[in-house]
Amino acid sequence: MNATPSKNLPLWVQDRDTVIAHSTNATWRHDTPPDYTESKVGLAQESKCNHVEGSLEAIAQNLVRTFEMEASFKTNPDQWLSVVNDKFRMSSNGGQAYTAEEVSASGTYNLFIGDTQDYQASQETFESSGKLFRTAFPKGFLWEVLEVYSAPPKVTFKWRHWGTFSGYYKDYAPTGETVEIVGMSVAHLTEDLKILSVEHYFDNSLFLAKLTSGGKQTTNEQQATGCPFGSWFKGLKLR
Repeated sequence: MNATPSKNLPLWVQDRDTVIAHSTNATWRHDTPPDYTESKVGLAQESKCNHVEGSLEAIAQNLVRTFEMEASFKTNPDQWLSVVNDKFRMSSNGGQAYTAEEVSASGTYNLFIGDTQDYQASQETFESSGKLFRTAFPKGFLWEVLEVYSAPPKVTFKWRHWGTFSGYYKDYAPTGETVEIVGMSVAHLTEDLKILSVEHYFDNSLFLAKLTSGGKQTTNEQQATGCPFGSWFKGLKLR
């Protein structure tokens, strides 16, 4: 697939800020649209790939970033441009397939990770899971497409999700290292490049092992080292 000028592409596969600018009637979770300024700086400095505008890689990356933004910040799934709302399904590692409404209610991380030894999605809300990862990654948890292996309508791609573990994860001390997940996804798209379904495949045990590798600290130790749990970040700048 050859590169296509952005102006000839559907809005939802253009730059995420362009989508936000056109979402004038959207109902935002925090009353105002998210600001990805810091994320863009991080992506410019730390991304491994620089995809050509309009390429299949850039289109896949923009579409997933738009979906993540809408799922995280647009409270009404009917206003999501990136998916076919009544048909959309999302699953991880062959597990349950969730609807757009379920993603909106529970949050992508709860449905993405599920119940494990170090993270219990069933005990977390949309807000608590967001706060947990905002605290662990105060500079953001970034996302990029690494490779695309097949073109629409069935797009298979490899991705990377990473951030600097500089804040506490629960009562586990930060290590200051880069924590990374590499995975694969299969997205089924319509002719106009909206998502019908997406299946994610990745090993979350490695990710969570990194977040607990610093060892636990007591409340007094956290306070002495300036535990960032006292801060509330309005929105984690993912991807």
